[in-house]
Amino acid sequence: MVESDLVIAGQSIVPGESKDIALQVSESYLGVPTYIPVHVVRAKEPGPTVFVTGAVHGDEINGTGIVRELMFKTLEIMKGTVIFVPVVNVFGFEAHARYLPDRQDLNRCFPGSATGSMSYRVAHVFFQEIVSKCDVGIDLHTAAVRKTNYPHIRADLDVAGMEELAFAFGCEVVVNKKGDEGSLRENATQAGCPTLLYEGGEALKFEQSIIDLGVRGVRNILIKLGMLPGKRVKPSYQTRVDKTVWVRSDDGGLLRFHVSPGEIVTKGQSLATNEQLLSPEEAIIVSPIDGIVLNMTTLPAVKPGEAICHIASPQKALEEIQQEIESSPKTLHRRLEDDLATSFHVSEPEEPTES
Repeated sequence: MVESDLVIAGQSIVPGESKDIALQVSESYLGVPTYIPVHVVRAKEPGPTVFVTGAVHGDEINGTGIVRELMFKTLEIMKGTVIFVPVVNVFGFEAHARYLPDRQDLNRCFPGSATGSMSYRVAHVFFQEIVSKCDVGIDLHTAAVRKTNYPHIRADLDVAGMEELAFAFGCEVVVNKKGDEGSLRENATQAGCPTLLYEGGEALKFEQSIIDLGVRGVRNILIKLGMLPGKRVKPSYQTRVDKTVWVRSDDGGLLRFHVSPGEIVTKGQSLATNEQLLSPEEAIIVSPIDGIVLNMTTLPAVKPGEAICHIASPQKALEEIQQEIESSPKTLHRRLEDDLATSFHVSEPEEPTES
């Protein structure tokens, strides 16, 4: 918990002050400095220091929209410090690309190295200047290109206090998963800064319902930490998930979808029909488990082995979840389901004809 002067990139931010900081992380081929933009907000009263990051993957820009709305529209903290970083991977952001120019995934390079490759050096500067000075982290992501995520939280719930923090964000689904090796989330948590990850929507888009939920979630965390006044907004249901299953195509073909993100599915239910381009032959792809559709491809053309759906197996019974949804008014999550469904042409599976 930082109570004295906070110093980032050689600049002090005193209690009660807000400041924009250009954090130099590299240089261009011309020797021109490359900066990560940082916005720091400090209340007069001491409290936790929280980082909120977007676009660690340069094409996952919903997080950038979330951070910007928080910075300028919705946030007046009463204690503690929030460090906003709307774009971490500035190289990828400029190029509409996931990775850095050295073709490394920045989210596999933390905590970085002062003498390593370009990506490791960027990660090192960011980790030392930002992460090491924080008590809690919130990292904002989307699905990879040509996929979409129903909004959920990923966190290592075995870490003390993490489950309570993860559920406080206010997503319906909380996936218990340790961070990948080299990820910002995993290394920040190991360094004593418990960090959760928000996944929502598609790459290369601003999706307003995904942004609205992310803004609400960050505010919920700050309320939970005592940094903002008010009451947290809760969804119609919440469930922990310890198991997820990827459903993949066995054949090449064109998909006709029968479900959309966030939908509750039962074992054996049709997810999609894989149709042949020059043949009437088709294959019905079914869910191997009861669960919630967490991720879907938005590209209807598939090859064998390519992912179609990611199904989360909830701890809570599906019947209980459905009852809680039906007994609640139309929430942001239901509007969000409708919005995400516009990325697909969803139809009912056809009944087999009798010969």
